[in-house]
Amino acid sequence: MKTLYFRIVIQTILIMVLASVIAFLISNVYYHKVQKPNNGEKISKVASEIVSLYEENPDQDIDAYLNHIAGLHYQMYLFNEQGEGTLYGEPFRDTSLDRDTISGVLNGNTYQGIANYNNGLFITGFFEDVLINSIGVPLNVNGEKHALFVRPNIELQFGEFRFFLAVLLVLTLLLSFLFVIINTRFIVKPITKLTEAAKRIADGDYSSELNVTRSDEIGDLAQHFSKMTQSIQRLDDMRQEFVSNVSHEIQSPLASIQGFSQTLQSEELTKEQRNQYLSIIEKESRRMSSLSKQLLMLASLDKGEDPLQRSNFDLAQQIRQVLFMLEWNWREKDMVIEMDLPSIVISADEKLLNQVWTNLITNSIKYSESGSSIHIRIKSIGSTVEVMIADTGMGIPEEDLPYILDRFYKVDKVRNRSETGSGLGLSITKKTVDLHGGTIEVQSELGKGTTFYIRLPLM
Repeated sequence: MKTLYFRIVIQTILIMVLASVIAFLISNVYYHKVQKPNNGEKISKVASEIVSLYEENPDQDIDAYLNHIAGLHYQMYLFNEQGEGTLYGEPFRDTSLDRDTISGVLNGNTYQGIANYNNGLFITGFFEDVLINSIGVPLNVNGEKHALFVRPNIELQFGEFRFFLAVLLVLTLLLSFLFVIINTRFIVKPITKLTEAAKRIADGDYSSELNVTRSDEIGDLAQHFSKMTQSIQRLDDMRQEFVSNVSHEIQSPLASIQGFSQTLQSEELTKEQRNQYLSIIEKESRRMSSLSKQLLMLASLDKGEDPLQRSNFDLAQQIRQVLFMLEWNWREKDMVIEMDLPSIVISADEKLLNQVWTNLITNSIKYSESGSSIHIRIKSIGSTVEVMIADTGMGIPEEDLPYILDRFYKVDKVRNRSETGSGLGLSITKKTVDLHGGTIEVQSELGKGTTFYIRLPLM
């Protein structure tokens, strides 16, 4: 399997090679379109200067003059009218030149061999030291017509520079490849760490720490990965705690049922004792039934799809029905119910919201003293409705407030030990409110009471 490191290195090198080839081709097009004609013009001016300097002093020896010019890194060939040629400077690799070209220069024309030299696609044709790749100008020597062909001696002028360019190109490529390999390793290293950390997480180890302090996208990925790891660890801890709590909540009534069932088998029990034990068994059975129903409800609410079955109903009427259903509970404690319930129609899941009000009002009754009061108010705020349920009961300690909506969380210090609860009611309430797109806020003071604010969208 090809690794990411190998892929990046190979792809980068291929990109560099492709870019070099494309740049070379573009450079050749530029040479043919712009640079080659310019080079021809420059050498034409040089050839004209050579002729002009000689014609200013025609008495000088032509051979000595041209040899002196050739010493300035030029190659020259001088033809007389008979077609005989004389070389000055370094020899040409090929001196082939058709007679018509020579005749044209002898007759006063200028030969643009460099601009018209057909060297194919590549720029390297400029370095071809052949006679046809030169500039031809007419020259009058002692009254006789001559044709002078001139080109720069590229080998002498640029020989060392060409070697320098070749070394520079090779070193540039080698160092580029080396730096690509090193840089790719630097890029891939944190990704390798992420892969290793992901494998450890898959094996159940959530203690992996990524020491990636980069400020780029990989650094952001590492930070998000660390947050994800922490979230997964919290979820796993919650799962384990959830299983432990469920096991405990089920085991406790089962132990009671098992113990009292064994006791009931004794023939020495009185009728009152039997009835008392049967009552306890019934109570524990109801507790298990309530717990299973709440667990099933939570499982239903936790599903990915929307479990809500919305309908339009009067929220005030629904809360009144809940209070009527719980009338025996709050009248038994001689509690006062204060209501401010104007009629407000909302679109929501009537069954789930009924459970919300039942959970909250039941808690207010359960953890309030006899003779206390509960205040329930509905208020419309723009496109939302706010339901306030406030009691004057035991209240909740400040350090417990952030956790009371968590599953199975119990505030033992404020719970009446004679009362039992699964710790799921408020978590079901929060989940239901969240699914409706609402919010839940809790305010409480120990010994003074608790107030819940439920805000729901009207539609």
